[in-house]
Amino acid sequence: MVVNFEMGEMLRLRKKHPCGGFEWEVVRLGADIGIRCTTCSRKVLMPRSTIEKRMKLRLTKDISN
Repeated sequence: MVVNFEMGEMLRLRKKHPCGGFEWEVVRLGADIGIRCTTCSRKVLMPRSTIEKRMKLRLTKDISN
């Protein structure tokens, strides 16, 4: 099953980041998805399939107009 991600969407992954944060923001879309840790602002590129496996929960989308 393919998950459609949107820019600015907040995700909670299964494992925590070394800084202790679980929440990530989608900052880049494509074959690889760019996500940014909301705790320490570290950016990571991961294949779409890896993020789909590691995703635990989709949080509300950050709406900033």
